[in-house]
Amino acid sequence: MFGITDYAAFVAAFWLFLMIPGPGNLVIATGATQHGMRGGLAATLGVMVGDQVLIGCALGGVAALLHAYPMAFSALQWVGAIYLAWLGIRMWRLRPGEGEGTAVAAPTTRRHFRQGFLITLFNPKAIVFYVAFLPLFIDPARQQGMVTFAALAATAAVLTLLYGLIESLLVHRFAERLRASARLSSLLRKLASVFLIGFGVKLVTSH
Repeated sequence: MFGITDYAAFVAAFWLFLMIPGPGNLVIATGATQHGMRGGLAATLGVMVGDQVLIGCALGGVAALLHAYPMAFSALQWVGAIYLAWLGIRMWRLRPGEGEGTAVAAPTTRRHFRQGFLITLFNPKAIVFYVAFLPLFIDPARQQGMVTFAALAATAAVLTLLYGLIESLLVHRFAERLRASARLSSLLRKLASVFLIGFGVKLVTSH
């Protein structure tokens, strides 16, 4: 179909990729914890748009450019790491109750979208992943150019949206129980901030 060798295998493999713990999962969970389904969905859309940009860059050969110019690759890694660390520190410094509620639903929703988008976009390793991953499911003899690439990108977008909705729903229901315990909520928020900083450190030390 559309020059894709095994569509079912692509769906299964991409779903497993979404389940791997990482900054994207964390920012969706944070959005759902702070502002319910609305925050989780906003973060999910940010991750989804960021993924679409990276898939487009990968198919356009940006990964080859990054390999040819290692300094550009390193610069993107450092930008992503600094942004993740900044988010982690900001989350750590939040006071109990800060950033919660519905009175500022519109700006916080935009903030969760922006965080999901930038966290995804500033991960140059994801471009390399897509360059290695997508060709596995493209049949050179039957591929239809942009039609094939668009089918893969659209499938990735739908799966990301579905996964984010499920994660947001589960986290939101769990968060409702946590709000009764301010101490536990604060502990989990600080734990999430440590993970964000850790992801940033890993991004620049594991290459």
